[in-house]
Amino acid sequence: MTSRIASIIAKELSTTPPKIEAAINLLDEGNTVPFIARYRKEATGGLDDSQLRQIEERLVYLRELEARKRVVLEAIEEQGKLDQHLKALIEECDTKARLEDLYLPFKKRRKTKADKAREAGLEPLLDQLIAQPEAQAEALAEGYVGAEIADTKAALDGARAILIDRLALDADLVGQLRQKMYEDGQLSAKVIEGKQDLGAKYRDYFDFEEPFTQLPSHRILALLRGEQEGVLSLEMDAGDDAIFEQRIAEHAGLDTTSPWLHKAVHFAWRTKLQVSAGLDVRMRLKEFAQEQALDVFAKNLRDVLLAAPAGERATLGLDPGYRNGVKCAVVSSTGKVLETLIVYPHKPQQRWAEAVEQLATACATHRVELIAVGNGTASRESEKLAQEVADLIHKAGGQRPTPVVVSESGASVYSASALAAQEFPTMDVALRGAVSIARRLQDPLAELVKIDPKAIGVGQYQHDVQQQALARTLDAVVEDAVNAVGVDVNTASAPLLARVAGVTPSIAEHIVAYRDEHGAFEGREQLRKVPRLGPKAFEQCAGFLRVRGNHPLDASAVHPEAYGVVADMAAHTGLEVSALIANTSVLRSLDPQQFIRGDFGEPTIKDIIAELDKPGRDPRPEFKTAQFQEGVETLSDLREGMILEGTVTNVAAFGAFVDVGVHQDGLVHVSAMANHFVSDPHDVVRSGEVVKVKVLEVDVDRKRIALSMVLDQDSSQQRRGAKPQAKADRQRGANPNARAKQSGKKQQRKQAPVANSAMAEALKRAGL
Repeated sequence: MTSRIASIIAKELSTTPPKIEAAINLLDEGNTVPFIARYRKEATGGLDDSQLRQIEERLVYLRELEARKRVVLEAIEEQGKLDQHLKALIEECDTKARLEDLYLPFKKRRKTKADKAREAGLEPLLDQLIAQPEAQAEALAEGYVGAEIADTKAALDGARAILIDRLALDADLVGQLRQKMYEDGQLSAKVIEGKQDLGAKYRDYFDFEEPFTQLPSHRILALLRGEQEGVLSLEMDAGDDAIFEQRIAEHAGLDTTSPWLHKAVHFAWRTKLQVSAGLDVRMRLKEFAQEQALDVFAKNLRDVLLAAPAGERATLGLDPGYRNGVKCAVVSSTGKVLETLIVYPHKPQQRWAEAVEQLATACATHRVELIAVGNGTASRESEKLAQEVADLIHKAGGQRPTPVVVSESGASVYSASALAAQEFPTMDVALRGAVSIARRLQDPLAELVKIDPKAIGVGQYQHDVQQQALARTLDAVVEDAVNAVGVDVNTASAPLLARVAGVTPSIAEHIVAYRDEHGAFEGREQLRKVPRLGPKAFEQCAGFLRVRGNHPLDASAVHPEAYGVVADMAAHTGLEVSALIANTSVLRSLDPQQFIRGDFGEPTIKDIIAELDKPGRDPRPEFKTAQFQEGVETLSDLREGMILEGTVTNVAAFGAFVDVGVHQDGLVHVSAMANHFVSDPHDVVRSGEVVKVKVLEVDVDRKRIALSMVLDQDSSQQRRGAKPQAKADRQRGANPNARAKQSGKKQQRKQAPVANSAMAEALKRAGL
């Protein structure tokens, strides 16, 4: 069975069956995807983590399909109805839907009209009607009128029920009709009378139609959501009924010159087969949309998790708010909480000068280098507060901390979680969010793994997809991201360690407990002493855990099993291993072929040499922040043609959402992303990327902003040149996770005096 499955997957991935079979065997042995992708390239021919994830998913589906085939074959054989032709069809089918179509005639079911008609002896009548299309149907039916059949109409109705049943149980016919409807049909939408105002956000679909094959995933999900909310009425339109009826007649060998057969086929199509095909098309569209949505979510989450870390720098985190104040937390370069406070600079209290003084004192006391400002309510006002604090410290002779706007998505979820309560049992829930905001600027990956990926808010219609599939997809993304970066075993939290290949949440807790009891790990080998971390878990995780200790390779991505290979390289060059590391000229002179041995082939040797050249290198980009334009704080401040800098917050199938600092993300439609055709927005931008955009259009009432990344064209030309649907997408601004940011009026504030005593004393203590 494995060989058959390997062949199917190999064809889908355009690779060879031996590679797939090797990957399947490694997965069956309990190896993780990150481990296989990184350390078993010889076996799989270099399949990457994305391909391995596809293999893993398809393997589950195809094995379930094979298991179901066995059940179906046994059930049909027990009935004595399994012939060689049917057996071959079942064994060859490659989808669960096709398998169930083949099994349908043999399933136990409630007695139908067709069953009752057969029991009444009407099947011969149907055979006569088919064999004698020129005969009068009523005349043939008269011979069947009797005690059980009241009249000719009842006889013909019974014959028609049998015909419909035959057609509906014909797996080949049903499959053809479904495919034909999908290829030629279209989805239509109408607004339900009286729902126009309530469903205004769906106005683009009030009178809508588009072929099934052209519907993009986000539009499918929007239409289905509109239907679910009772705003839209959807219709699966197959097209010309006559074409389908002709195909049915030809397939079943029915002569529709017979008026009775013509009407019977029409009735079968309209009441049974079209309904069945429509349900299948609906499911097919939903599955396609879900697959695309999961892919979008996965790409965005990967980009967010692998966003540039600001690094180990003391950071002040601000969780903005109006009435309840700005929650603040200072964390050290290692993420340790040093101080928390709440200030009230905004309405209604408007204690601006006091807030500046308090925050400047905290920054000076703890030598803060960065100020992380959450991007929710009161974000721009709080960013101004941070700027003033930074300027004040600079004027007083201190090091100016850099204010940075940070996405606060999921911070409130973390604040109220059991994990946060365990980490900060005595801290107020409101302040935990400020800690999270500060830490996610220092290291987004390390902090975001503590939050349910669904709460990070970078998806497309995430609540409309199958939640188990979503959880599986996102967990895989988090695992791959964590292992791509690597984890310092002596500083990582248990949630971060639990995402390392081979490390379960229980093992992660044991690692932290061992570290707390025995002190920092001195080498990878010491991990073997951790309770419940057995040989298999060590094999899987060792290469991804970094230990800055006794052995120079323990802080690299070189797996302990390959340390012997590095020793050979060192001996060949006459250098110590420590001297070989980062010695670019020597490493480039090595011939990988010389060190091939056993399971270590050329791909692994090349990886080892690359890792030695830049040991423990972080694959994440260099840290960079967007500079919001002064004076642009609300939608009403925007003007057509403005060139602004912003941060990409989300990438959907139809474009990218960009935060330009006005409390509402703008949409760069895919048609406005480049001077050339863009099929996938992810090819152009990533979540977290800093970009320059031009304002095309602002709809203050609907809180919609149309942006363009093509800066060298006239705005009016870009709007006129946009395709109708592109314009609809921009106007709709259909960001499923758009933050409903509120903007406050500009506040009158007083400049805090440079020489306030508290901050001066703090600067003095800090030696500044």
